[in-house]
Amino acid sequence: MQIVHTVEALRQTLAGRGRPAFVPTMGNLHDGHLSLVRHARGHGDVTVASIFVNRLQFLPHEDFDSYPRTFEADCAKLQAQGCDVLFAPREPDLYPQPQTFKLQPDPALADILEGHFRPGFFTGVCTVVMKLFACVFGAAGGGVGVFGKKDYQQLLVIRHMVQQFALPVQIVGVDTERAEDGLALSSRNAYLSAAQRAQARALYAQLEWLATQVRQTQQPLAQLEAQAMERLTALGWQPDYLTVRQRDDLLPPAAGAAPSSPLVALGAARLGSTRLIDNLEF
Repeated sequence: MQIVHTVEALRQTLAGRGRPAFVPTMGNLHDGHLSLVRHARGHGDVTVASIFVNRLQFLPHEDFDSYPRTFEADCAKLQAQGCDVLFAPREPDLYPQPQTFKLQPDPALADILEGHFRPGFFTGVCTVVMKLFACVFGAAGGGVGVFGKKDYQQLLVIRHMVQQFALPVQIVGVDTERAEDGLALSSRNAYLSAAQRAQARALYAQLEWLATQVRQTQQPLAQLEAQAMERLTALGWQPDYLTVRQRDDLLPPAAGAAPSSPLVALGAARLGSTRLIDNLEF
């Protein structure tokens, strides 16, 4: 595996190697990230991953400085999965001057759910992903971007960004990797104490309950969502949202009518000081 740190070195390394399949990450890699790399290997001529903790998508009170950085271990994991090229820029390499040009996603999609509780988050995500796409795909004229479905809204925002800018990039979404008890794998799981880890599956369990109730009862959706929030709160969590939305636009399904697209249950909640997100398509 070749490791490069600058945009120029990346482009030189990828020149003439065909269509890249690209997995952007912030490092501290787990099996969920590695599943993305395995999927990427079947979608391109050269498999590329990036590690970059993107300051633009952290709010001032969030964990940018303390976000786990495990570069040497990450490199070993990527190499074991057959990654060909790792792009690991330092902040001055990717942002050699202040990034005053930023990409503003559609508020109808980006200012709800995660965007409501983390204002500006998707502006930071779209800006860095657009820049990484330019770095990785510039020489080849296009390729494949591989993203996990655990960050469901993020995946949808990036799909829409690619469509609206007519980028020559195919976006592939990969199902969430889970621990044996169902907890979605996340870098932030490392923040959980042993006692919290034992309780952590409860978020997914409430999404399962919510999806089952929507399928099997005629109770109004708002009441079911409120009940799911109450059930999780009773277990010691601080939920931001537990909701059911249409998969294609994340709008609430119309009351009393068949949804215009398949549904997804989404949730975000704090267990102690750790904020976890998850989702369930149904």
